[in-house]
Amino acid sequence: MSIDKARLKNLLEKFKESKILVIGDLILDQFIWGEVSRISPEAPVPVVHVQRESFMPGGAANVACSIRDLQGSAAITGIIGRGIWGRTLKKLLKRKTDIKGVIVDSGRDTTLKTRIVARHQQVVRVDREHISPLSKKTADKIISYVKKNAKNFKAIIIEDYGKGVISPYLIKAILSIAKKRKLIITVDPKEEHFLYYKGVTCITPNQFEAEKAAGIKIIDLKSLDAAGEKLLRELNLNAVLITRGEAGMALFVQGKRPEYIPTRAQEVFDVSGAGDTVIGAFTLALASGASFNEAAHISNYAAGVVVGKIGVGSCSQKELIEKIDFDS
Repeated sequence: MSIDKARLKNLLEKFKESKILVIGDLILDQFIWGEVSRISPEAPVPVVHVQRESFMPGGAANVACSIRDLQGSAAITGIIGRGIWGRTLKKLLKRKTDIKGVIVDSGRDTTLKTRIVARHQQVVRVDREHISPLSKKTADKIISYVKKNAKNFKAIIIEDYGKGVISPYLIKAILSIAKKRKLIITVDPKEEHFLYYKGVTCITPNQFEAEKAAGIKIIDLKSLDAAGEKLLRELNLNAVLITRGEAGMALFVQGKRPEYIPTRAQEVFDVSGAGDTVIGAFTLALASGASFNEAAHISNYAAGVVVGKIGVGSCSQKELIEKIDFDS
């Protein structure tokens, strides 16, 4: 199906009118940048000479920042710990998003992912996290925030990284609130949790996650279609957007034929954050009046920008417009 690029750019102009709520696992990404010149005599591993370090919002926090970078408006709710990592993440978020829904839980640690990068290659990643389910009391704080502020949002994104925030109890309450307000609700899913998402508007799994959830090995377009249609039917969704890396995306919409969208990436340096950008751009586009097809194309262009960057990156609206114009 051909796409009207003028229409896509007109939709981008409407992004500033849409406020999106992001619910999910808040993560702080730490990058340690250095050089490798030798192998350790203690073990067959590289010795990294550290030159600098940086911090970026990750997980649900990165989705919210991606929305802001695209000139949309974002609010976020989730859990951080009381220590230095929580304070660092909150400070980073405050620059770009509404953080009134961020809850400090002294009984949990803020999830920290440390990536050591040398010569543009990730050497190792170290995760420090607390993944036990939230207590009902803490989940109720998130639900209360959503209920009180739902009137301010056009859509809700659920970002499930499996760190304990997203549960059937929370999803059920959020769905009830969203349906009363007729809000779009999209989910970046965790493969073990697909049954949680029955009745949402759309999910955006990658191909591996879609395979596992559908129980169908995807080896060609026929098996891809079977997996997409099964998820659409069994989870009672309006749409499923499957991201396929270098193969692009596949969009499944109730009552329509599948659409296969080729990647817009010129070069792929790092896929970190690409899924966050996809769901952020896709949902923001839907909230701004895009069809599922138009929203998928917009998110595909945005992902093409992000994978060309080193580290967990995002896409600005200016970069997105340039990408759409370049691909002519």
